[in-house]
Amino acid sequence: MPRIRPIGHEDRLSVVEHLDELRSRLILCVIAFVVAWGLTAWQNHLVLEIVNRPLPDEIEPITLGPAEAFYTTLTNSAYAALLISLPVILYQLYAFLLPAFSPTEKRVALPLLWLVPVLFIAGVVFCYFVVLTPALDFLLNFNADEFNTQVRARDYYSFVTLLMIAMGIGFQIPVGVLAACRLGVTSPEKLRKGRRYAIVVIAVLASLLPTLDPLTLLLEMIPLIALYELSIWLASVLGRPSPEVTEQVASAEGS
Repeated sequence: MPRIRPIGHEDRLSVVEHLDELRSRLILCVIAFVVAWGLTAWQNHLVLEIVNRPLPDEIEPITLGPAEAFYTTLTNSAYAALLISLPVILYQLYAFLLPAFSPTEKRVALPLLWLVPVLFIAGVVFCYFVVLTPALDFLLNFNADEFNTQVRARDYYSFVTLLMIAMGIGFQIPVGVLAACRLGVTSPEKLRKGRRYAIVVIAVLASLLPTLDPLTLLLEMIPLIALYELSIWLASVLGRPSPEVTEQVASAEGS
């Protein structure tokens, strides 16, 4: 595997060199995922126990074929490995894109990159401990007298993983807001004025997550709205554009 060398904004690379760097970073992503998958496959019983914990005590995931338990265990281990390796994958993605930023944009982006894995993990933890249990209680007990509700393991594990990944990505709101404010794209004052529109957008985004029941939708919206309000406060304290950005915006408006 070729060594990944630091690339500056002024460097001019050929298409082959860009593809070579992309291949190297993709290999690193695959290695991180495979290592995580090996760990989660080795500890598959622990992973299954953790993922099954939000289910009510009387419900146990079922399989519907002789090989489904084997494939479902491997798939669930892969889901857990994806969650574990995603911060590394995101870092490789940002590292590949970072040389395209100007020096001013890079000074804005670098500190915010540290927030990305922290907020992603916070979103996954919030989903697991706060959202999953009441959401499953609502969904599994809805019209319980009319249905013999069973939980298929394959569907349940994909549902849990997609929901946690979506919440982890949704928790990136402060990063986007701070970056936009630091780059002079918007300001805390504009964010406060657009609060109503932001809530509508958050509601639409929450409805695109794997569940559509009212309780889960509300549990997903509340932290996202709180993060938006936190983003406004952080933007007021830390999100003022640098003098270089202010001069660039002023010159662009003047022209």
